[in-house]
Amino acid sequence: MTRYRSRARLRVPENLPKLKKHPKEAREFPYGTPVVPLARWLMFLQGIEVTVDGAENIPADGGALLAINHTGYYDFILGGYPAYVRGHRTVRMMAKKAIFDTPVVGAALRVMGHISVDRSAGKGAASKDAAVQKLREGKLVGIFPEATISRAFEIKDLKTGAVRIADEADSPLLPVIIWGSQRVWTKGLPKNLLRPNVPIRVAVGAPIELSGSAEKDTAVLKEAMEKLLETTREKYAERHGPFEPGLPWMPTSLGGSAPTLEQAAEIDAAARAERDRKKAAKAAKAGKKDHE
Repeated sequence: MTRYRSRARLRVPENLPKLKKHPKEAREFPYGTPVVPLARWLMFLQGIEVTVDGAENIPADGGALLAINHTGYYDFILGGYPAYVRGHRTVRMMAKKAIFDTPVVGAALRVMGHISVDRSAGKGAASKDAAVQKLREGKLVGIFPEATISRAFEIKDLKTGAVRIADEADSPLLPVIIWGSQRVWTKGLPKNLLRPNVPIRVAVGAPIELSGSAEKDTAVLKEAMEKLLETTREKYAERHGPFEPGLPWMPTSLGGSAPTLEQAAEIDAAARAERDRKKAAKAAKAGKKDHE
């Protein structure tokens, strides 16, 4: 059984080598400091315990692409924990353009070097090029290859962007699993932000070997993420379980009441259709006013 050392609700294996702080990233303003320490302090105040496995797979220096599963809104913070353990490194996250369009938040994300992803037809090349450039500069980049939160809390079908970016940048591609963040804040469930006092586990797998085939490599990445998810959930249950049946944050495969992948896809499709309807109605109303 793995033994862990703990500090301020962050648990890492005792045999994980302690590294000196990265000479640039740990001191980088405002991301390395004060943003990262403030984010960790927020988690501490909320009583969230984060356990990190496999941090040794994060390079102590140089670029790597982290392919992260997506089950909650805190994943943007949690995906950076393994890098923090490896010498207080920072991760440039790829996030949807809508977040960057928010005035204050968007400006802060740009200052920290995060990457805006425009999913509109024909507009994805800019974000891909930006990610490749960051990797070639020796930075860590985080991507959610499922694109959106998985309401089923299982791995959805992956987009091919992750393997294409890693292949073009000639960068290591690492599967990353976050488990437990859906207990804090996710789609379709009540927020639990005041003081959730929940454990969360983050695991990093070994680099994926790329063959040059985007479809084949994406399938390999998905399989690696699924296996790492299974292992992570087993460790989570071993330490924090057993859990009662029917919990809404647990997938149906583990006795929970979350929707299946198929049901989740239907819910997502209905939500997209409703957003499109509202957007079209708003545009039509604006056009009518212009002609009055």
